[in-house]
Amino acid sequence: MNKEKILDTVKEYIAESLNCTKEDLEKDAVALVSNDKQKSPFLEICTIGQAVVVSTSPEILPKVQKLVEGKSRDEIFEIPFVYGQSIYYVPDLKLLQKQTLHDQYELLQGEEIQKLRGIKGFENSLAFDEEGNTPTCIVFYAMKDGKIIALAGASKESDKMWEMGVDVKVEYRSEGLASILVSNLAVAIMEQGIVPIYCASVTNVGSQAVAHRSGLIPCWVSTYRTTLDGSSVYDDVVKKMQL
Repeated sequence: MNKEKILDTVKEYIAESLNCTKEDLEKDAVALVSNDKQKSPFLEICTIGQAVVVSTSPEILPKVQKLVEGKSRDEIFEIPFVYGQSIYYVPDLKLLQKQTLHDQYELLQGEEIQKLRGIKGFENSLAFDEEGNTPTCIVFYAMKDGKIIALAGASKESDKMWEMGVDVKVEYRSEGLASILVSNLAVAIMEQGIVPIYCASVTNVGSQAVAHRSGLIPCWVSTYRTTLDGSSVYDDVVKKMQL
């Protein structure tokens, strides 16, 4: 695993999701692309390096084009219907390392995760549906007095990339547990030849701090994916976009 492989994996994932090319993600320019892969009406904006990609449903693309024409990156991220951004982190290979474990921890993967079915309070890192299925493919958790007090988990975003999340019980926060779990989970994922990523809202300073302390570095920023359901909402969007 090296920096080039990590960035290449990230660009492959973004290109597939936004229906753009890897070349679009390597230019100092704005790329407006039509995206019929996502549920319509759809709008997502992403920036990596100096590139900006605006991905939108075909039927609203002409309207979005009018909104972004001649605008800078910062201005594009402030157009209507953009209501928040996320920072995505990848491993900093100079900083990421296994952290020392002093308490009780356990790593579970695949079917082993079923032993945690029914657990509550870890919605950012582990979730089961009513039938017991979970998108989480690996977890690393801390225990105290026989109970789980903090848990980091990762779900599959692609065959080459898994996204991590972490939860710590309120009474055990500010003890460094989140960064211990995330860094050790990231190492375990990388040992399998997979790129771990971590997402934090631009307003969640605490989550950003966890990423930093875990040995992760910002790689790209994307708007919250905007899928507007319902004819009344869609009609309102179309009406507002009559420029």
